[in-house]
Amino acid sequence: MSIEVKVPVLPESVSDATIATWHKKVGDAVKRDENLVDLETDKVVLEVPSTVDGVLKEIRHQEGDTVNSEQVIAIIEEGAAAAAPAPAKDEAKAAAPAPAKAEAPKAAGKGTEELSPAGRRVAEEEHIDPSKVAGTGRDGRVTKEDLVNYGKGGAAAAPAVPAAKPTPGARPEERVPMTRIRARIAERLMQSKNSIAMLTSFNEVNLAEVVKMRKTLGESFEKANGIKLGFMSFFVKAAAEALKRRPVINASVDGNDIIYHGYQDISIAVSTDKGLVTPVLRDVQDMSFADVEQGIAGYARKARDGKLGLDDLQGGTFTITNGGTFGSLLSTPIVNPPQSAILGMHTIKERAIVENGLVVAAPMMYLALSYDHRIIDGKDAVLFLVDIKNQLENPQRMLLGL
Repeated sequence: MSIEVKVPVLPESVSDATIATWHKKVGDAVKRDENLVDLETDKVVLEVPSTVDGVLKEIRHQEGDTVNSEQVIAIIEEGAAAAAPAPAKDEAKAAAPAPAKAEAPKAAGKGTEELSPAGRRVAEEEHIDPSKVAGTGRDGRVTKEDLVNYGKGGAAAAPAVPAAKPTPGARPEERVPMTRIRARIAERLMQSKNSIAMLTSFNEVNLAEVVKMRKTLGESFEKANGIKLGFMSFFVKAAAEALKRRPVINASVDGNDIIYHGYQDISIAVSTDKGLVTPVLRDVQDMSFADVEQGIAGYARKARDGKLGLDDLQGGTFTITNGGTFGSLLSTPIVNPPQSAILGMHTIKERAIVENGLVVAAPMMYLALSYDHRIIDGKDAVLFLVDIKNQLENPQRMLLGL
């Protein structure tokens, strides 16, 4: 029985997808729930698994083709077995030992940590050591296609040929097309720049009390909830409380209307090898610190493994981004439309400050709030940051909703 393989139903915000990689070729045996192909949208990479056991009979769209929701892209013959390889004409030759596969020179630093999620999956499934694969990607990186070819004894497994010496004075260049996700990020950034009257306000916060609370209660928190107490949950909960008191920061513009949201769905910026994504923690106003930490950890795992779904990225009324994880001291984050504001966290630095007339060292962080000045006045932005500062410098206020 022939079974159609279709593109999953895409949400209204995603018009089409691009076939990124076929993991099977015509004639290959497939198992139920085995991933057949990766589809790249402008937000995430989707896996399309087989619904039955059988053989891949036909591939109707090749890598690089653009496909639409529920479009048939392949046919599987259910219950069929893969054809056995044809016997060699010369039995003597067939019986001769095959020459050993040539091994690419070992490349330093090409561990699985440098691979994309799809590449790691291929390396693990095929038991391939990435350090033995000659990379053809940018800066010599090993791509998923290199691993697939290596497993088949293809080009990536061949001994590396010494590169020709560059012409004196020549400056090498490489033209690489944007992925759909990167192109979408670029489009959204330009949309934000061209459609929003964006302004940024700054403040600083003394995190001594947060550091103290994490030190004194962190171990008990982890034992009780099975997850560490991080800094991000303090900022998320502080933002949720401040958004209740400054609802215009949580609002969005729709034509000549302002939409006020009676809930706080906070997008958390997560860095992936394909670009920055912003999965959404929904109804943060009802979440505990443990709920927030577990939600963030879950999204981080899914992002690392390339498992974020479209539903994870839909919506959001406010965004928090943490450039401090990369060492940023100060920045002006860009608003993510249709949201109207974004909070930027930065690295924590011990700095000298004055407390009660004395100079002391304190763990300080600069905060930045970029906002749509069409609906948010400077006063609202400044008071929002002051509210965040007051809560973080007195964490007990969050527990009491003050």
